[in-house]
Amino acid sequence: MGRFEGKVALVTGATRGIGRAIAIRLAQEGAVVGVNYRSSGDPGPTLAAIEASGGKGIAIEADMREPDQVVAMVAEIARLGGRLDYLVSNAAINPLLKWDETTVEDYDRIQEINLRGTWVVCQAAAKQMIRENHGGAIVTISSISAWVSAKEQTVYCGTKAGIWMLTKALAQVLGPHGIRVNTILAGAILTDMSAELLDPNSPTRAYYVERIPLGRIGQPEEIASVAAFLLSDDASYVSSAEILVDGGFVAAAEP
Repeated sequence: MGRFEGKVALVTGATRGIGRAIAIRLAQEGAVVGVNYRSSGDPGPTLAAIEASGGKGIAIEADMREPDQVVAMVAEIARLGGRLDYLVSNAAINPLLKWDETTVEDYDRIQEINLRGTWVVCQAAAKQMIRENHGGAIVTISSISAWVSAKEQTVYCGTKAGIWMLTKALAQVLGPHGIRVNTILAGAILTDMSAELLDPNSPTRAYYVERIPLGRIGQPEEIASVAAFLLSDDASYVSSAEILVDGGFVAAAEP
């Protein structure tokens, strides 16, 4: 029996990278997993990997920029799964933009997906869990960019800092309902989104590797294992926590 047998989880942005790894991990441990994707994404590979591991996944389309779609997605996974126990709010974008060339449209797109999207899906999932009256757990995916600035990620840094503090505030109001809320501050993790930054020939990759005490870039599965812990009963007394999964980068980075 897996830790999540009989439970239902929703993972946003689950078609690739960290979200895909988390969805697969939760399914491997017994959860029925709602695999969120947007119209331009393909949930097929994630669903195939879940099925290959003996798990069950349900593809659910929603654009995180569209609040009505997000709220409907939460209701749909609860209907199809029969309940909702866990949420992992992971969907995000990180276009590399010079600060003085970032338009208001760029700002709105990043903020609406990353921060507002996190708020909308967390609120909708929490309301569903409260209606079901069995508690639950939420994990948000923030970043070391909430603590360490980056020149071409000014808006992204702001959204990830917002997610970090939003998580703490949600933990306070949802605790009385038996819902735990924690965040993961992900470091340099090799995903499609970070491919440009962490290309083997990129000076940015060399910068990270040089300053990470473990001496390497992280893998999505290393975020997934921490997310699984935070959702599980193994973390039954953990709420409002921020967990650095960065190989020691923040502690070692130059001021």
